[in-house]
Amino acid sequence: MTLETRTPRILDGTATAKAIRREVAEGCVELLRERGVTPGLTVVLIGDDPASAIYVGGKEKAATAAGIASKVVRLPGDAGEARVLETVAALNADPAVHGVLVQLPLPGDVDAHRVIEAIDPRKDVDGFHPVNAGRLATGLPGGFVPCTPAGIVELLRRHDIPLAGRHAVVLGRSNIVGKPMALLLLAENCTVTVCHSRTADLPRVAAGADLLVAAVGRRAMVTAEFVKPGAVVVDVGIHRVEDEVTCRDLYGDDPKRLAALRNRGATLVGDVHPLQVRERASWITPVPGGVGPLTIAMLLANTLTAARRAAGVG
Repeated sequence: MTLETRTPRILDGTATAKAIRREVAEGCVELLRERGVTPGLTVVLIGDDPASAIYVGGKEKAATAAGIASKVVRLPGDAGEARVLETVAALNADPAVHGVLVQLPLPGDVDAHRVIEAIDPRKDVDGFHPVNAGRLATGLPGGFVPCTPAGIVELLRRHDIPLAGRHAVVLGRSNIVGKPMALLLLAENCTVTVCHSRTADLPRVAAGADLLVAAVGRRAMVTAEFVKPGAVVVDVGIHRVEDEVTCRDLYGDDPKRLAALRNRGATLVGDVHPLQVRERASWITPVPGGVGPLTIAMLLANTLTAARRAAGVG
């Protein structure tokens, strides 16, 4: 990309997620009318981690609003792996449940890999099962794709961001975001570079990107030197900022951020330094309101797809 700008346009994840959720709701009405089927999503929540509980509550609310029969199975933190696996097996066998999601992270005595492998791939709406990961890696249709990277591609498409022939750099190599993100961008005919903690001269490599996806889990790590003028920047990170000095470093005298800090005790920032990067990017995702809302929206879309397949539609 050759476009240079000092005022980046916003990749509006909130508006895009609303559109996807509206489409899912319409699809649920259609499926009920044509086949008498209501999509069902069950989330298994183990323990009492506050962040997980809030996130699961958001999923449940969004699913219900879209017309999906949503249920949360709550297990105590000491339930043990055998009980978790028994719960997953029961959900696999329940024809009214089309999507099964086990909320991560799991307690230390529960092997997350074993639990994920126990989920029926046809109900794995998180897209983490090795069968679905393999389908993505080999380009086979019919699998589920992890929700965050799938949402990012949908966000770019709906904002008419050209991808074919572009150089995309993905910062991070997790199974949840980095690796599937790279594969999805390859499928869009990008030339893809995946960077990680051992990448030599990381800023230089990142600065070669037309599209930069930051999923490293480090607050404001991506500064101006990481970004080529005119690049599209997608920020997957989310971190709390609780002091005014840091807030001003990241956002300058932005009154909304300062008000949030003073009124609520914190504001949010991603893996990208907003004040520096907005001077170079052509498009950028905000935090919040960028990638975050898309994750739940794509979870709902995957659940509808699972229900349609189970009903023999599409």
